[in-house]
Amino acid sequence: MSGLARAALVAAGAVAARAALAGVRRPAGLDRTNFRGRTVNLAGGPALAVSATATAALGAGTPSVAAAAAIAGLGAGAVGFYDDRVGSRPEHQAKGFRGHLRALREGRVTSGLAKIVGVGAAGLAAASLLPRRRGVVDVLLGAGVIAGTANLVNLLDLRPGRALKAGLIVGTPLLGGGLTAGPVGAAAALLPADLGEEIMLGDAGANALGALLGVALAARTGTAGRAVLLAGLAGLTAASERVSFTRVIESTPGLRELDALGRRRA
Repeated sequence: MSGLARAALVAAGAVAARAALAGVRRPAGLDRTNFRGRTVNLAGGPALAVSATATAALGAGTPSVAAAAAIAGLGAGAVGFYDDRVGSRPEHQAKGFRGHLRALREGRVTSGLAKIVGVGAAGLAAASLLPRRRGVVDVLLGAGVIAGTANLVNLLDLRPGRALKAGLIVGTPLLGGGLTAGPVGAAAALLPADLGEEIMLGDAGANALGALLGVALAARTGTAGRAVLLAGLAGLTAASERVSFTRVIESTPGLRELDALGRRRA
């Protein structure tokens, strides 16, 4: 893909994200309270999911990869939005993967567990459509990369702008394939509003962005590459059960400054 085509996709992602945000913010019921007690709007999530997915499919290059992007982005975004809407209800509350499994043993199907299953299913369907699949192992590894990346970006979405910055850092080096050009543009367009605590991504936006990055990573790697990526994602996910990413970031020079860059002061 030419540089001009990639630039056009970046611009299309940005325009689509701003247009989607304007439309999604109108319905009531999307206001939430963030970590600082400020009222923010969840519209950033659906706006990012729709715009990033649509423009990722445009830059996919082949119909099968476009379909993979659509399934991963919209699937992860939809189950994430469901969790955003009902996850705060008492019957759905649980912390971490173990907490959701514990709730299931108690007879409760939490929205978080539904999200885990939904993201996994979307990742499996998307991976089956990607190139470089030589068998069941490749598909399963690809599904793990897609679902794992979706989950990791979601784990980072605890402070304004953090998940979008991570998406830009991972997505920009992958621009050569065209698949991440639209999502990079969409993330960049929504970043100021996220940093300004006007909107938040929630699970809908973070899961969709992560899933699309996972599709791009899985599409560029074979069996060994997917296995390495999945091992790293699994390690970080396991670490998140015991260690606070926010605490690590705030205590690490460089990461602390990058994380705070552009964010409004307390």
